[in-house]
Amino acid sequence: MKKLIVKHGLYASLVVVGIPLLMWTLTDGEPNYDLGEIIGYATMVLCMTFVFLGIREYRNHELNGSISFGQALKVGVLIALIPSVAFGVYDLIYVIWLDPDFYDTYYAQYIEEMKNTMPESELEKALADMEAQKELFMNPFMQFLVMFLTVFLIGFVISLISSMVLKRAEA
Repeated sequence: MKKLIVKHGLYASLVVVGIPLLMWTLTDGEPNYDLGEIIGYATMVLCMTFVFLGIREYRNHELNGSISFGQALKVGVLIALIPSVAFGVYDLIYVIWLDPDFYDTYYAQYIEEMKNTMPESELEKALADMEAQKELFMNPFMQFLVMFLTVFLIGFVISLISSMVLKRAEA
């Protein structure tokens, strides 16, 4: 079981880290954070295909075609942990070494969007709230935790769905 979990977890990690890294190397000039966010979430969901495939492989090849919901969920969650950690580490590498100005440029773009979409009365309060939270979200540990949890929660949901779909009692 360990070998299967590691194999599928590493495949999922290659997808969740590889696609954003590929997009980063292919883009020039101004970053497009809106497109990046869409690609990022799509990549997170796509990488979790390996959760389904891992549970199915475990059921079919190691358990002779039957698996309980609990066994399936356990395998799925363990597979999901690996790309979750990988993406958290990748995000740290990205903001520290690949794009050290990320926080400043993202923050500036977000403020500009707020100025263009919010009424003046709401803008001041929103800017004050953002400024109060800015340091927390610029903390590398917090950034790792947010990225880890984002991928893990998607993986947990995919694990639940996959476990319900793939569970099969012994014949």
